[in-house]
Amino acid sequence: MGSKNKLKRFRENDTFANVLQPSREELLDKSFLLKGRWREDHFKNDQPIILELGCGKGEYSIHLAQKFPQNNFIGIDIKGARFWRGAKIALEESLTNVAFLRTQIELIVHCFAPGEVDEIWITFPDPQIKYKRTKHRLTNKSFLDAYRQVLRPHGRIHLKTDSEFMHGYTLGLLHGLGEDIHFAHHDVYGSTGAPEVVTSVQTFYEAQYLAQGKKITYTSFSLSPD
Repeated sequence: MGSKNKLKRFRENDTFANVLQPSREELLDKSFLLKGRWREDHFKNDQPIILELGCGKGEYSIHLAQKFPQNNFIGIDIKGARFWRGAKIALEESLTNVAFLRTQIELIVHCFAPGEVDEIWITFPDPQIKYKRTKHRLTNKSFLDAYRQVLRPHGRIHLKTDSEFMHGYTLGLLHGLGEDIHFAHHDVYGSTGAPEVVTSVQTFYEAQYLAQGKKITYTSFSLSPD
């Protein structure tokens, strides 16, 4: 994407009511006013809040919002030029139950109050295979501890990935921590018993992976309270 297109999208994001772009300073000094008040002040309802971390173009968040209008969805990504498309589609289709938050995922505890989030989806994250990149792996212990803080007790986390490495790494970590694993399969489209939403909602790249014969893995788990 050219720099002119990126700038254009950044400017448009600033005008979108469904895009929130707090600065790092705003989050760290606790002046982000939506923390603890997403339902009351943004969505104007008391329905469950479900996050998609690393939402990319926002297509998964959009599909979930269309499929489950009774829930609120927030796509989170640091690259606003990517989720611009999802935000624009949501506005064009009058989807009031989906928003997009531009921030780093490690700052999630500064964006949501304890227990404010009901579920988390992690869809096709970078597996960060090199050892020196493990701190960026979205299911490492530090990230799990952050999710534990913002999730309601026993709230579900869904991991969907084409990476066998990420799937195995996460399962090993969860087993070691003694966390509850509700469903895990290395080929979710070849399994039985997977939640229907897992196979009925796909990203653009997921459809490409499937067309190439790649296996899609899926894990559903919850974290014990501190």
